Amino acid sequence: MVHLLTANYGFQYSQNLIKKAAEALSQHCTDKCILFKPHESRFIFYLYDYKDKNELIAFSKVIVDTLEPIFVTERIGGSIGILEIKQNQNEVDVDILLRKLLIASERSVSSFGKDFEIYFYDEELEALINRERDIVEALTAIAASEKNADELYLQYQPIIDLRKCSIFGFEALARIRSEKLGIVSPLEFIPIAEKTKLIHPIGEKVIIKAFRFLNKLRKYGYDDVRILINISIIQLLKPNFTSRLFELIEEMQVNPKNIGIEITESVFASDFDSINKIIEKLRETGLLIAIDDFGKGYSSLYRETRLKADYMKIDKYFVDRLLDINPNNAITGDIISISHKLGHSAIAEGVEHRAQLQYLKEHNCDKIQGFLISKPLDEEDAIEFIKSNKSAYLCS
Repeated sequence: MVHLLTANYGFQYSQNLIKKAAEALSQHCTDKCILFKPHESRFIFYLYDYKDKNELIAFSKVIVDTLEPIFVTERIGGSIGILEIKQNQNEVDVDILLRKLLIASERSVSSFGKDFEIYFYDEELEALINRERDIVEALTAIAASEKNADELYLQYQPIIDLRKCSIFGFEALARIRSEKLGIVSPLEFIPIAEKTKLIHPIGEKVIIKAFRFLNKLRKYGYDDVRILINISIIQLLKPNFTSRLFELIEEMQVNPKNIGIEITESVFASDFDSINKIIEKLRETGLLIAIDDFGKGYSSLYRETRLKADYMKIDKYFVDRLLDINPNNAITGDIISISHKLGHSAIAEGVEHRAQLQYLKEHNCDKIQGFLISKPLDEEDAIEFIKSNKSAYLCS
C-alpha cells in the first residue's frame, strides 16, 4: 500500500507516514522486546521470555491498536505474522526466518474482524503457500501457451427458460487440470489469477474457448443458444478490454446476441459509473449482461435502477433458504419481483430440488440453473443435453 501512497501523494508523504508508525511502535520496546525495520514498509518485533501464544496475540492486538489511528484516514490495513523460534534451535538461518514471517503476515486471514490481520506460521500454512505457488506456475504455463500437462478447459451448466420450457443457454465454467495438482476449481485459481494479473491472458483464453463452442453449436443448428462468460472486474477495467472483445467477436464470427457477460454484483462497489458505462457499451453491440450474486453483494436499489443489465442472477443462498423456512416467509419471490420492476429478468442459481422449482415457477422466475437440471457438462455432453430436450420435463 505504501507504493500507492507514494504514487498519489509523493515520496515524502509516504515516508512521513512510515516515520510516524516507527515512532509509535518504538514506544513498545523493552529489554525483552526489540524492534527492527528490515524493509521500508515492514517492522519486526523480537520478543523473548514470553509465557505463551496468548501473550503474543495480546501483544499483537496492542500493535493493531497502535497502528490503526495512524493509517485509518488513508484506508490502509496491514497484517501481523507470528513465528515462534524453538528454544533448542541454536543455529538459525535469518533468511528462512524472514521468509516464514512474510508467509504468515501475507496470509489473508482475519482473526479479529479488523483491517489488520494476525496469523501464526505453521507447516499447514506453508503447504497452502506452496500450493498457491504451484497454481501460479500452472497458470503462467497456460497463459504462455506452453505445451505441458496443465490444461485450461471449460464446462457448461445449462440455463433453462421456465416460460418456454426450453434451454436458454449455458454458463461457461473454467477449470484447470494439472498433472501435479489434479483438478483445480475456479474458486481456488481465479483469486490467484487476479492477484498475479494472469487473469488477463487466462480470461482471454476462456473467452476464445467459449466462442469456439458457440461456433460448434451453430454448426449443429443451435443458433439461439447463449453462452454466459464470467468476467473479473480486473478484466473489465482493463483499458482495451472492450475493444479486444469486439476484435475476437469479429475474428471468430460470433453473434454478439449469443454472448452473455456475467459480472459479480459486488464489483459495483468500487466504481459504479465507470463499470456501468462499460457494460452499456457492451449492450449496445447486442451482448447480454447478467449480474451475479444479486441480493448478496453490495446491493443498492438506487444503483440497481440505473444499472444497464439484462439479467439478475439470484444467489444460491436465497434458493437454498426455500428448503429451510416456510416458503410464505421467503423473500426469494420478492427478489424476483424487484428484479422485474427494475426491468431485469431473473435467473435463479443452485436449483437442486423440485420444491425449489415449484416455488420459482409460482413466483414467475424467468430462468433457472442447478443440479436439478444438470451438473456442468463437457462440450459433447452439453450438445447431447440440447438434443435430448431434457428441459421439457420441467413443464410437467
